Amino acid sequence: MHLYNLTLQKATSIQLAIHGNFSGTKQQEIVISRGKILEVLRHDPNTGKVHTLLSEEVFSIIRCLLPVRLTGGTKDYIIVGSDSGRVVILEYNAQKNILEKVHQETMGKTGCRRIVPGQYLATDPKGRALMIAAVEKQKLVYILNRDSQARLTISSPLEAHKSNTICFNIVGIDVGFENPMFGCLEVDYEEADQDHTGKAYFETKQLLTFYELDLGLNHVVRKFSEPLDQYANMLISVPGGSEGPSGVLVCCENYIIYKNFGDQLDIKCPIPKRRNDLDNVNRGMIFVCSATHKTKSMFFFLVQSEQGDLFKITLKTDDGFVTEIRIKYFDTVPVASAMCVLKTGFLFVASEFGNHYLYQIAHLGDDDEEPEFSSAMPLEEDETFFFEARALKNLVLVDELDSLSPIVSCQIADLANEDTPQLYVACGRGARSSFRVLRHGLEVSEMAVSELPGNPNAVWTVKKKADDEYDSYIIVSFLNATLVLSIGETVEEVTDSGFLGTMPTISCSQLGENALIQVYLEGIRHIRADKRVNEWRAPGKKQIVKCAINQRQVVIALTGGELVYFEMDITGQLNEYTERKDMGTDVVCMALASVPSGELRTRFLAVGLNDDTVRILSLDPKDCLVPLASQGLPSPAESVCIVEMKGLDYENLANVGLEQTQQSTFFLNIGLQNGALLRTVLDPITGELLDTRTRYLGSRQVKLFKINIQGAEAVLALSSRSWLSYMYQGRFHLTPLSYETLEYASGFASEQCPEGIVAISANTLRILALEKLGAVFNQEIKQLKYTPRKFSVNCENGIIYSIETDHLSYTDKTRQEKKEQMAQQMIQDADTDEKRLAIEMANAFILTKLPEQTFGAPKAAPGMWASAIRISDILSIETKNLIELEQNEAAFSIGLVKFSARPTNHTYLLVGVAQDLKLNPKSCSCGYIYTYLLIDNGEKLELIHKTQVEDVPGAICAFQGRVLIGVGRFLRIYEIGKTKLLRKCETKQLSNFVCQIQTFGPRIYVCDSQESCFFIRHKPDENQFIIFADDTVPRFVTSIALLDYNTCAIGDKFGNLSIIRLPPGTTDEVMVDPTGDKGLWDRGLLNGAPQKADTLCSFFIGETITSLQKTSLIPGGNDSLVYTTLSGSIGILVPFSSNEDRDFFQHLEMHMRTECPTLCGRDHTSFRSYYYPVKSIIDGDLCEKFSNLDVGKQKTIAEELDRTPNEVSKRLEDIRTRFAF
Repeated sequence: MHLYNLTLQKATSIQLAIHGNFSGTKQQEIVISRGKILEVLRHDPNTGKVHTLLSEEVFSIIRCLLPVRLTGGTKDYIIVGSDSGRVVILEYNAQKNILEKVHQETMGKTGCRRIVPGQYLATDPKGRALMIAAVEKQKLVYILNRDSQARLTISSPLEAHKSNTICFNIVGIDVGFENPMFGCLEVDYEEADQDHTGKAYFETKQLLTFYELDLGLNHVVRKFSEPLDQYANMLISVPGGSEGPSGVLVCCENYIIYKNFGDQLDIKCPIPKRRNDLDNVNRGMIFVCSATHKTKSMFFFLVQSEQGDLFKITLKTDDGFVTEIRIKYFDTVPVASAMCVLKTGFLFVASEFGNHYLYQIAHLGDDDEEPEFSSAMPLEEDETFFFEARALKNLVLVDELDSLSPIVSCQIADLANEDTPQLYVACGRGARSSFRVLRHGLEVSEMAVSELPGNPNAVWTVKKKADDEYDSYIIVSFLNATLVLSIGETVEEVTDSGFLGTMPTISCSQLGENALIQVYLEGIRHIRADKRVNEWRAPGKKQIVKCAINQRQVVIALTGGELVYFEMDITGQLNEYTERKDMGTDVVCMALASVPSGELRTRFLAVGLNDDTVRILSLDPKDCLVPLASQGLPSPAESVCIVEMKGLDYENLANVGLEQTQQSTFFLNIGLQNGALLRTVLDPITGELLDTRTRYLGSRQVKLFKINIQGAEAVLALSSRSWLSYMYQGRFHLTPLSYETLEYASGFASEQCPEGIVAISANTLRILALEKLGAVFNQEIKQLKYTPRKFSVNCENGIIYSIETDHLSYTDKTRQEKKEQMAQQMIQDADTDEKRLAIEMANAFILTKLPEQTFGAPKAAPGMWASAIRISDILSIETKNLIELEQNEAAFSIGLVKFSARPTNHTYLLVGVAQDLKLNPKSCSCGYIYTYLLIDNGEKLELIHKTQVEDVPGAICAFQGRVLIGVGRFLRIYEIGKTKLLRKCETKQLSNFVCQIQTFGPRIYVCDSQESCFFIRHKPDENQFIIFADDTVPRFVTSIALLDYNTCAIGDKFGNLSIIRLPPGTTDEVMVDPTGDKGLWDRGLLNGAPQKADTLCSFFIGETITSLQKTSLIPGGNDSLVYTTLSGSIGILVPFSSNEDRDFFQHLEMHMRTECPTLCGRDHTSFRSYYYPVKSIIDGDLCEKFSNLDVGKQKTIAEELDRTPNEVSKRLEDIRTRFAF
């Protein structure tokens, strides 16, 4: 078995984010890390949207990321620390839109190791040096400089190692232009390690250490080290030199402390807490994230607590010494993994889980009524300040980036009967979790919908002048009339436009500088800027049937297939070409390309004829209307469209120049009546048609329309479904629109919607906008209450049953009781004269409810759980019912079962819960299995009984009219009884915890949380479970999918995907030992089962795999193995259809490994073999980088494969479209 790995949706979580002037312009970019992907984002200050400039897979795990700017420079470089054992400095080349490797310094072994640097990174604020540190012992300092050509250079590493030292955080300290200095949080564990009594362990203190790089002596010294009273988790560098007092802010539990060496005293300020907070009283508070904003005159810090509250911190100085820390509540946003304050006054928040946000900083919070707390305020020890959490006041939400992270569970099926399967995804954490339905397609924003007096058949938009930014008219054609609407603040009908309103229009356009043209059945109206109209009438009894128009040329087709060509002269007059061309058969469609800038005409005309061909005719004056090329079609053409697509595109490599930004390719798109779209490269010199690609779009004929997307030409194809063909980030996309069927469309530009589409559907006119370009899926989202764990789908009644469980959480009932208890306490603590006021405050406190999506749910004590069972409708995903379980009951498994002992129309929902579960060490008082009967068409549940078990029920699966349940490490069969479930059979031979159960006929596949998969047979005669085969390798299984009777795919929590198969000859009919002493299955092999499964395939995905499913993603497509990950990515593994295919991609991957080195310096093969050697899986993500290589390398690789670059790219596209999108 050989498979091909493809990523459909890249990871959406963000672990690290930095900002700077990476392109060298004044505009700032944001660089983010998504685990093994680097992305460059740019914020558009006009629209407020964040869009992706570049997304690059680096094939290594990014551990740290920082910007650095050399002294006096205007451009920021990107320093990346990864698991490659190398530190890499990258430069963003804005012209080519690529990341270029400037330096790569090897410093240790590969992998995330304790003593190999790469976990922590700090730079000198003046850009003179960087420090990269390991978790333990090793720290290296590199000096950054320039050579004679002003290129960045890097020195040999200087060591700052210290044995038996664990590092928690490092930061570059701003000391102006004195010797660079780095601050480090460390713990020296040498004494604790040698003390057998364990006393030294509790006495060990964390150290704040300053390392100084002596530029004169070229070595690093430990300048200063000071023990901290409390353990700290984060350091924040304070601006120094001429801009501030220097030093660091040390973030500890419940406190923030300013420290600097010299005579500076420590300044300590408590972290404010929410007033009347329901959180566990013993829980401390820490800061988890920070961002610094610095101008020439001032600076401040935005720091975020683990509840999501943002605080603005400023320092008061006196004669260079800090005298006071001032801290003020700013706003509350979701808990972030990174924050960036941009110079344009925007705050980018990369959320830990869920969607990411961009806020505008509307106010700095200086002059509002919010109380400001200070370290100078007198407070008792262990006391703190309190503030009132509120809705956003200083921040305004501007943009939201969708994120699926973390995907907890996923199922794929066409439950909505849409032909194409939908992905039902449970994702998120806590109150910000959601249930999403993903459909392949671009999200469409509906800007306006208006009814028309009849059913129109066409629509166009025109500008009055060629250089107008926005359209002036919408022209709507009916069967017997034409309606002209003017576009302004409102859209209204006009009659003085010069258009003929009493006839249906075939086409209209803006012509030349400031003229308009209307083509109708009987002629052409050329409307000049001064409203003069020139008419051209069709000769005799002939009528115009088709036409093609661009800025300077008009071609019409008369009945009988006669072509008439007009071209505009320098005076703005339309002149007919002397000769007419008879095509010999009826013309069914025609198209002209746009006139290239600086030229008078386009050279080619595409004509679709009734004889199932498309001809390319020349419009050059030397050989006007002479046929140049022809293409036969499998079905009659419905429409044609010629577009010029700029940017490097793997579709065509024949005319690639050195300047990739100037390069463009002409495509002839042909829409057929059978619902297929043909895309052919049009040679811009000879007019030849090359490299045809075919894609089936829908059941109706395909109409093509040219529109503008991101300032470039794109094609909108309308069939039974609408599709958009466009270039995005140098790659070609053909994506369906998630919208109802459209009949005719045109580009639309107005002030409110600069790049929209105006379209007709039945008797309505619609104005649409496409905002999330490049997205693979559009999402329908339903918010959940707690973290979703698992869900089951009942296809019979279209209902989804899901369980949600949160740790450190209160149920609604417990929360209300706690609130009432606190309110009573408030009244009791009040003085007699303040009693009335206290009662009012207590009542207000009980009624206030902060939205948990923003403010988070209150955190309870460890061991407290809240769970719910949600019943949702499949089509609308609306909640039909929500059953909340008792406090401290944690639901972990769910299953729909039909018992053979009950009527066939009775379906039962079984939910496994654990009571008083503690995670470390793992224990619970008991477990329960709730048995519900589905009533009211599945929309309600009736509790039948509750069965107590001794451990956590981790998995539930229906089996032969009974149910299999994994209780802790036991596998059991239960039958339904009157008062509880009845245990019928069990095995105790599994090692740790049963986490997954699947069945196929009589065979049972059971996954242990640490010991991979067991193949089990239940013998009904003896009523015994027999483990007849197992795996040779321990795997920490998170998901399993059955591929066939003997083969299963396994995903583990470390990111490995493996496929195991029972070898031929394996039998599950185990003979019993006639001596009766011992069964053969008990003898085992290496303390395991007598038969072992073989590993067929192994591959490192790089992210924890949360679900696996064998399914087809496109109608009529072949099956593939779809996986989802914790980071929000979705990928597929597809089988090869032939050995020739496999050999081709294997050789392509081999050449790509040598010709396309990874950005972080990690060897691709060793990355994909992180835990187990990569086996029989070819990395499509690497193969698809072929299109990003320069032309020379592409030709070299293609020649080695005995192909042309076009053929290689076609094979890459074919394998993707055959299985997915």
